[in-house]
Amino acid sequence: MTVDVFRDAWGVPHVRADDELGLAYGQGLVTAVDRAWQIEVDLWRAQGRLAERIGPAGVDWDVLARRLRLADTARRVHDALPDDDRAWLAAYVRGIDDGLRGRPVAEVAALDARLGGSTPRDPWPAWGPIGVLLVAHALFSTFPRLLWNDHVARALGDDAVALFDAAGGAGDPGSGGSNAWALHGSRTASGLPLVAGDPHRLLELPGVYQQVRLACPGVDVVGLAFPGVPGVPHVAHTGDVAWGVTNAMAHHVEVFRERLRRTAGGWEARGPDGWEPATVHEETVRVRAGADVPVLVGETARGPVLWRSAADGRPRRTGTTGPATAPADVRTGTEVAAWSVRLPARATADAGVTCLRRLLHVRTAGEVADVLRDWVDPVNRVLVADRHGTVLRVVAGRVPDRRAGLRRRPHDAWSDAARSPRWVSPVPPEPVTDVAVDANERPARPEHDLGALYAPPQRARRIRTLLDATPDALATAGSTARVHGDVRHDGAARLLAHLPAPDGPTAPPPASGVPLSAGARDVRDRLLAWDREMAAESRAAADFARWRSALVRRVAAHPALAALHDDPGAGPVLAPWFVVTARVADALPALLDADRADPDRLGLDGPALVRAALEDAAADDDGSTWSDLHRLHPLHVLDEVPGCASPFPVDAGVGGDVDCVRSTSSTPGVTHRSWRGSVARYVWDLADRERSRWNVPFGASGVPGDPHSLDQLDAWTDARTTEVVTDWDRLHREDLP
Repeated sequence: MTVDVFRDAWGVPHVRADDELGLAYGQGLVTAVDRAWQIEVDLWRAQGRLAERIGPAGVDWDVLARRLRLADTARRVHDALPDDDRAWLAAYVRGIDDGLRGRPVAEVAALDARLGGSTPRDPWPAWGPIGVLLVAHALFSTFPRLLWNDHVARALGDDAVALFDAAGGAGDPGSGGSNAWALHGSRTASGLPLVAGDPHRLLELPGVYQQVRLACPGVDVVGLAFPGVPGVPHVAHTGDVAWGVTNAMAHHVEVFRERLRRTAGGWEARGPDGWEPATVHEETVRVRAGADVPVLVGETARGPVLWRSAADGRPRRTGTTGPATAPADVRTGTEVAAWSVRLPARATADAGVTCLRRLLHVRTAGEVADVLRDWVDPVNRVLVADRHGTVLRVVAGRVPDRRAGLRRRPHDAWSDAARSPRWVSPVPPEPVTDVAVDANERPARPEHDLGALYAPPQRARRIRTLLDATPDALATAGSTARVHGDVRHDGAARLLAHLPAPDGPTAPPPASGVPLSAGARDVRDRLLAWDREMAAESRAAADFARWRSALVRRVAAHPALAALHDDPGAGPVLAPWFVVTARVADALPALLDADRADPDRLGLDGPALVRAALEDAAADDDGSTWSDLHRLHPLHVLDEVPGCASPFPVDAGVGGDVDCVRSTSSTPGVTHRSWRGSVARYVWDLADRERSRWNVPFGASGVPGDPHSLDQLDAWTDARTTEVVTDWDRLHREDLP
């Protein structure tokens, strides 16, 4: 087996082999060299054994991973694969193991120095890449928002749920914010299509996507891989066909309210036909430099159980806020409240893994669509184009056949809605003859509407406006790439409409009778004159952010929303979805609009809150610009370990905001720092792949101190991209172990 690795000027690996098994081995090998720490962490997460390596900081994730049955699901999916796909995965795993063998990892050395002993290094299981794929998407769905909606309904009533849905999921920790667009050849200078976009996720170090080129006889593809998973499933260019994805925001993971009870012979859950068997057992999370933690793991006919816990983590008795006596000692007959989660990969023993290898061989847009008929999770909108000029919009994934009215809340496990659903694949591909834009918004075509929680439509409208107004007569890869950096915040208009009118003889007096201070008037006047650009150098954008944050904090603290602050019992990993300040930030315009339309509905007194927030913003005004406040906050696992820290020095300010095309999310009312953004940018040119463009936030390497670990940061911060290089003569060969 011959495997060669080349690098371009940015350190991007180009792997060339004799056949696809050698190619899988080479991809695994170079991934281990470039991303050793990252892929090991994601495997530990899949196994529910993170705490064995990083100590108590890993316990909360391990508890959730075991309760969601991630490792067992990965094994099931692997065992159900055809022989050729298992062989392909095995080759990738061999490459990982060979690449990791004897390799020093700086983060592991830091852990050992801090926690003592040595971090164990086990060979990868055959199902490891599937586990990593499941980890990447475990919370990449709307199911935590279903739990939040249930919490809102219990706290404020059913009619309040729509207020918090109005902003969609763009600000959620889990999903939203991504963009993709395609131009038919009739709109381009070359006469052949362009496909472009920028997926958005949590900003992590190392970055969540790996730039890679994979080549063997019959295969030559450039794209973005998940480190630890072979192939390039989401974004790729084969030379003949190219594609990119956004989250379809589909309702594909369901949640059920469960009642379980212990019996003399085991456990039961109340289902649609009465009490039925459930499986419950206890596992132990081993904790490095800490006490081991027992975990109650359960599963009903609907899926893995998430125990509704009391403050101390023990299961909550039905109808109470108190815990059962102990996880393993619930008395016979005592009912315990819980949720179950129906995950498509577990319910069907299929994660779409068979698509990964087949996508390497596609040559036309139709072939991509055919392969993606077997995609499972998550549900994606895919824009795909080929050198024949065909452009298609494809919705790929598997969803339960569920009418729209049943997608907003968990179901009762004892209702008919809890019966096993019919799993369906979405609609046929849609031809595109002009421009197509996807930005997590509600689809225009009803048959594409597979969810309930969508992002606001402003980003999609803005992208189309920019494409229609391109300064060139016909679009090129370069002109299209400029769209990535747009920071116009059209959604701000709805919030700015609540500002008090400028002072003057016709302005109504404030209800309180107290006029705004001079500083608050200055802030208001700058906001009214603002061009709504969340530009890095803009002072008015910083004014807007300070005022918005102050307003969010005041609304979240209002007595009318006090019940939302009660503990929902969802556990620490899901806690970010229940931060009331963050959810108010998502829904702020809807809450203020509702208060204006019916002041008695919530009783917020929006005008008074708006004025008070202006005073707060004036008090905090120090003349700073938006980038002074909006600093990158990428996540690194070592930041969670006391006494350790990220080995990557990143301190950069950025423009943009959650509703901008450049969707650099913060959490108004909590922090101005940006924890989410484009995890890659790309423009695929079907006329000439080397005129295509791309980049990632940090670099191709995940090795601290490597010259390619942060060398793309400046370009990313400026919303620039670089040309793709595929000419082997412009690459340099690298010898790997």
